[in-house]
Amino acid sequence: MNSFDLFLNPRHGLPGMVVLPEGGFRRARAAIAGWPGYAPTPLHDLPAHATALGLAALRVKDEAPRFGLGSFKALGGAHAVALQLAAEQARHGRAASDLVVTCASDGNHGRAVAWGAQRCGARSVIFLHPGVSAARAAAIAAHGAEIRRVPGHYDDAVRAAAEAAEREAMLLIADTAWPGYTEVPRAVMQGYRLMPAEALEQWSALDPAPPTHVFIQAGVGGVAAAVSVQLRTCAGPPPRLIVVEPQAAAGLLASARAGGLTAAAGTLETVMGCLACGEPSLLAWQELERAAFAFLAIDDAAAIVAMRWLAEAGIVAGQSGGAGLAGLLSLAADPSAAAALGLDRTSRVLLFSTEGMIDPEAG
Repeated sequence: MNSFDLFLNPRHGLPGMVVLPEGGFRRARAAIAGWPGYAPTPLHDLPAHATALGLAALRVKDEAPRFGLGSFKALGGAHAVALQLAAEQARHGRAASDLVVTCASDGNHGRAVAWGAQRCGARSVIFLHPGVSAARAAAIAAHGAEIRRVPGHYDDAVRAAAEAAEREAMLLIADTAWPGYTEVPRAVMQGYRLMPAEALEQWSALDPAPPTHVFIQAGVGGVAAAVSVQLRTCAGPPPRLIVVEPQAAAGLLASARAGGLTAAAGTLETVMGCLACGEPSLLAWQELERAAFAFLAIDDAAAIVAMRWLAEAGIVAGQSGGAGLAGLLSLAADPSAAAALGLDRTSRVLLFSTEGMIDPEAG
C-alpha cells in the first residue's frame, strides 16, 4: 500500500479574508473567453470507476487540451501577462515590443507566461532550476522565451527571477505571493478559477446533486485556492476540499500542522515535478488555512499508479496532473482514512487532471 500523511484541518470553516474578489474573476473570465481558441475543457464522467472505488460518482476535469499548452496554467499566467502589459503601456506609453516579462517555473507556468507574452508582442525571460527537463524547457522556448538556468529548486528560481526583474526592469509574473507582492499572483489565480467554474457548470448539466468531495493537487497552492474559492459558489455547503501534495514538498500540510505559513521540510525531490515547491504562496495559504477540509501528502508511487489509472480511463496526464486522483486512490484503500473524510457510497467526487503528458520521457 502507498504511504500517505493525512491531516484534518482544525481551522476548517473559520471565517477569513476575501482573497479573490468576484469582480476580478468576472473580468478574467470575460477576457479569457474572448481569446482565439478558447473552449471549455472536457469533464469526463467515469461511472464504472466510481463503482469500483465505492463512490456514487466520479468525474475528472481534463486540462490537457487547454489552448494547446497542455495545462490549466494557460488560464493564469497569460491573463496576468496581458493585464500587466496593458497597465505598463497605460502608465508609460511603451510599446509591448519594448517590454519584457519574467517568471520562474517548473514548466507549465513559464510556458503560459511565454505564450502570453508572445500573444501580446512582448518578450519573455523564464528562470528554470535543474529539475526542469529539457522537454519542458524546449516547450517554453518554442514561444520565443529566453531560458535562464539557475541552481537550486523552484523557490530559488523564484528569488532569481524577482531579483532579475528588479535589476533589469522586467515585469515579474510570479504565480506565488509573498508580503508586498500579491496583485500579480492574485490575477493569476483569478484566471485559474475558470477551470473549476467550467467544471461545476458541466457537473450540474450531468447531475443536479453537486460534488461532495474535491481533491486538488498543490505546488505553491494557487490553483487549490482558486478551486476553493469557486466551490463556494455551489448551492448549499461547499464540497469538502482535500489538498494533495508530494510528501517531499508538502509545504501547505506543514503550514496547517504548524498553524501558520511555513516551508516544507522535505527534499523537494519528487516525480511530481510541477508540485515540487517548498514555500507556499501567501495568498493561497490565506484561503486554504480555513477552507481546506484536509491536507494530504502522497508518495511518488501513488502518482505513477494514478497516471496509469487515468490512461486506462482514456485521460492522458503527467505525474503532477494525476496527483489529486493519487490522493483519492490512497485514501479509498484505507477504511479509516476514508471514514475520516466521509468518503462512502453516497460520495460524489470531482478531480482535476491539471496537465497532459508534457514530458513523455518522464512518464
